[in-house]
Amino acid sequence: MTQDHSPAPGATPASPALWRPSRTVAVILAGGTGTRLGLGIPKQLLKIAGKPIIEHTLAIFEAAPEIDEIVVLMATGHVPDAQQIVDKAGFRKVTKVIEGGDTRNATTRIALDAVGDGDVNILFHDAVRPLVSGRIVRECVNALWSYSAVDVAIPSADTIIQVDENDCITDIPVRSALRRGQTPQAFRSPTIREAYRIAEGDPNFAATDDCGVVLRYLPGTPIKVIDGSDENIKVTHPVDVHLADKLFQLAAAQAPRLTDHRSYSEELTGRTIVVFGGSYGIGHELTELARRYGAQVFPFSRSTTGTHVERAGDVEAALTTAFEATGRIDHVVVTAGILEKGALADMDEETMDRLLQVNFVGPVTIARQALPYLQQTKGQLLLYTSSSYTRGRARYALYSSTKAALVNLTQALADEWADLGVRVNCINPERTATPMRTRAFGEEPEHTLLAAEAVAQSSLDVLISALTGQVIDVRRAPGEAAQAVPAQRPRLADETNAASATVG
Repeated sequence: MTQDHSPAPGATPASPALWRPSRTVAVILAGGTGTRLGLGIPKQLLKIAGKPIIEHTLAIFEAAPEIDEIVVLMATGHVPDAQQIVDKAGFRKVTKVIEGGDTRNATTRIALDAVGDGDVNILFHDAVRPLVSGRIVRECVNALWSYSAVDVAIPSADTIIQVDENDCITDIPVRSALRRGQTPQAFRSPTIREAYRIAEGDPNFAATDDCGVVLRYLPGTPIKVIDGSDENIKVTHPVDVHLADKLFQLAAAQAPRLTDHRSYSEELTGRTIVVFGGSYGIGHELTELARRYGAQVFPFSRSTTGTHVERAGDVEAALTTAFEATGRIDHVVVTAGILEKGALADMDEETMDRLLQVNFVGPVTIARQALPYLQQTKGQLLLYTSSSYTRGRARYALYSSTKAALVNLTQALADEWADLGVRVNCINPERTATPMRTRAFGEEPEHTLLAAEAVAQSSLDVLISALTGQVIDVRRAPGEAAQAVPAQRPRLADETNAASATVG
């Protein structure tokens, strides 16, 4: 058990006796049924960012050095589902996956019995709070050296009102003294056991919060509150699913990159990367960067190798070339795309078909052809979207809709291929200095554009990560300027209303 024994700031010893726990156990409360989400499965089994919610939650405690053991209390009838997730993910700290009780009271008692006797630190955490941080877990455990009960909470940004049975305001408490409770809630085992022992004598006892049990039945026990986080949301309502997914996306964008050239070389040497759309722009920069780190990279494009991404025969020939040369394909990257500007009503059928074929049929074709190779290496498919995917834009109707489709394709394939060990992610760069953009929009101020090299670096970080099902935003750092990319003016399909640019 790795713990920091220093007392929490402002701590007052809970008792003169020195606390010597034998271990620290995280109890994951996964008894919800998903009724408020309108699901046919418990909400903790719902997938967000490519994985079931409970898997995200368990991963945090599995990775926390302060945690020695994990016990999962699962909704009735779904223990096998949870056990399968644990086994597949290889969570070694999980020692029990058992059914919870019909009530919170019963569930906590089952958990205490499962933990067993002895002096133990116990953390109770909602399975549907998958964005709890390692910092919160660490501070909870550290606070138990000085307190026998610990809660997690954040300040309330809203004014809280108290109402009567007629929904009329009776009081408005001072907001500065109010907090919104979260989990984990942490206890020294003798404290929580004693609180529940006393509570058993109360015929009106009904617990919804374990710190509330200690507060009511052991009123002299200080309960330390540590700072939670706004991201540590509980997935309860349908909107929470979308919020959590977006928060995972933001967290992925902040994933740290490796520290030096040697670390990248260790990750990439001997790997084979196939890049569709690798002749210039982001694809070219990624090709050159990965090669410098020792990867064997095979770029294909319409302009340099005659490869049309929408043609299954061309795609298979490209993949076969790379596989026969190296005996493996670890990553497949699709930067090929066409940017078309113009009102939909004014576009001819040939232009529309070309855009749909390259921007959507192409990635779909590549995904189908690449799967057998990626399955062998447990590799990754990396796609690219645009900031326009979140909202369709006038004169970009087909372009923005195909980019939105790639986000859906990423999330769907991440789910479909999870059991095969194949990861799928999507890069969402802001406006980037590439020949494709210059052809469509002309010269733009350098300080407003992201450098293609920066997108390539972020793409490489995603390729060597364990992420899947993510849309990773890549943004220009304040003050960063992109290099100008010279390109000829676009040849207009219709001089009055359309402009096009092609990658690959």
